[in-house]
Amino acid sequence: MNPAYDALLVASFGGPEGMDEVLPFLRNVLRGKNIPESRMREVAHHYEMFGGVSPLNSQNRALIAALRTEMEASGLRLPVYWGNRNWRPLLADAVRQMKHDGIRRALALFTSAYSSYSGCRQYREDIERAQAIVGAGAPEIDKLRVFYNHPGFIEPNIENVQRAFEQLPQARRAEAHLAFTAHSIPQAMAAGCAYEAQLQEVCRLVSEALNPRQWRLVYQSRSGPPSQPWLEPDILVDLTRLREEGIEDVVIAPVGFISDHMEVLYDLDTEARKHCEEIGLNMVRAATVGAHPAFVRMIRELIVERLEPGTPRRYLGEQGPNHDLCPADCCLMAK
Repeated sequence: MNPAYDALLVASFGGPEGMDEVLPFLRNVLRGKNIPESRMREVAHHYEMFGGVSPLNSQNRALIAALRTEMEASGLRLPVYWGNRNWRPLLADAVRQMKHDGIRRALALFTSAYSSYSGCRQYREDIERAQAIVGAGAPEIDKLRVFYNHPGFIEPNIENVQRAFEQLPQARRAEAHLAFTAHSIPQAMAAGCAYEAQLQEVCRLVSEALNPRQWRLVYQSRSGPPSQPWLEPDILVDLTRLREEGIEDVVIAPVGFISDHMEVLYDLDTEARKHCEEIGLNMVRAATVGAHPAFVRMIRELIVERLEPGTPRRYLGEQGPNHDLCPADCCLMAK
């Protein structure tokens, strides 16, 4: 194995774990962004409905525990560290601990399957800031490639969507609609990255395996001012359209997310479900990949790719495996 890497860093978004943490967390998230105070208070209420606890941290703990078990079973002995962009454990704390432990060069898993400013480049900037805070001796950190078209991501999504369809009345499954969802981003951000194209490829790969009568990619969780164009169509608008067209059942597959965090629990399981009940549309939500064994094995494979040059890089579809080192103009945020 290549001895150049001696650790793995899991870099994620972070989330509060109590009511007293909600507003400080949201202020971290929204710092420097043109988001009205009213919107922040609205999102804070979403967290209040769940006791102020985001499920994201517990899901990351479960993923890291499963990954450690998978790595140990395969003889891959790398310590795993964890740092967040917006809340404890923060990236600077993780990098500081890595320095203390003598880590010189690490690989980083970003908890996003796609290329975008917020899902890739911003994490790289976050890590650079953390390294600057820690100062001399901070480890070098290189990201793993994005994995939207890896079989270890696609196949669990196929399995989860299939299970969701099986929850529908058998006689109505053939006519049900499949709505793939992802977090909306500003169109200015989308213009500088492959986010939309990668999402469309995931939708195509999953739908080809299941052959639903009809499917569409829609977006959720936008947070910008109304004057700023974001990716559409919005899921609530599209659910209304489906019902007006006579659709009785919809399966919602949040393929834009790797775990059931707040944007899934509130925006889909709470808000979208309530909307479906009001308009008379039966909704079933497919699970995210979470700590699915195939997804955990995929992460190990991504690590081995970098440790052992020449290792075959698995992918599905025609877009090929993504790059390891991001070009200078990768995932830029338009000014």
